[in-house]
Amino acid sequence: MNPIESPEKNKVEKGTLYLVGTPIGNLSDLSDRAKKVLSEVDFVAAEDTRNSGKLLAAFGIKKPMVSYFEHNKREHGEQIAARLLAGESCALVTDAGMPAISDPGEDIVRLCAERGIPVSVIPGPCAAVSALALSGLPTSRFVFEGFLSTASAERKASLAMLKNETRTAILYEAPHKLLATLRDLYEALGDRKISLCRELTKLNEEVVRTTLSEAVTRYENGDVRGEFVLILAGASEEECRKSAFWADWDVPAHVAYYVDTGMTKNEAVKAVARDRGTAKSEIYNQVMKK
Repeated sequence: MNPIESPEKNKVEKGTLYLVGTPIGNLSDLSDRAKKVLSEVDFVAAEDTRNSGKLLAAFGIKKPMVSYFEHNKREHGEQIAARLLAGESCALVTDAGMPAISDPGEDIVRLCAERGIPVSVIPGPCAAVSALALSGLPTSRFVFEGFLSTASAERKASLAMLKNETRTAILYEAPHKLLATLRDLYEALGDRKISLCRELTKLNEEVVRTTLSEAVTRYENGDVRGEFVLILAGASEEECRKSAFWADWDVPAHVAYYVDTGMTKNEAVKAVARDRGTAKSEIYNQVMKK
């Protein structure tokens, strides 16, 4: 059976919100199922109705549209939910990629969950996962950070968490903020591996696999264009141990800390061995020498 004709989850149901993944740069990446849903829903909710209107027009699709973005999500979210409860169907799209990922769409999905409104997903392009696959860095465990906050305190807190994050991290960044972000990452984390993915799926697609120090040097001339996805290597076990709360303690002091929290001496020895990545017997011998 042709996948397009498959009855599995392809029928557009009334009273349902559809999360439709849209191209991140290449129009050919819009799936047949996405086109079908966009053609059959009662209306489309879009982050930017002008951008999404051009996308629909490129495929000959004409649908009523409503705006849904960060600054009107509360008011318009209620309006969209009311229309869904009244039996209409809606496709939610973002400017590029998957709605609800680093996007106000997460709020309307939560609202629908609270109101018992069905939500269905039409998978599509995702810049974060695409860049991760291209990065050449470990992909089995990763964490998505999105855009780092521009507020000083929140930004410092995020960088502090990344310092001891052993999973590969995915970040988004705009071209005019790229250099400042690279400098902040280098200052906070040291010289880690990083892959910078730019203009994914477009004519000028580029993947730069380098280190933070080399990336800072590369982009210091200010000639930065296109949206970036940054794939950052996680901290090594050695880096985590160096920045751990017990890094300046000797083994007996480390054991004493856990004993003071209520552990037995044997439990504390096990905890210290786990922290330091060494054998329990080695920790026990050092404690017994004191």
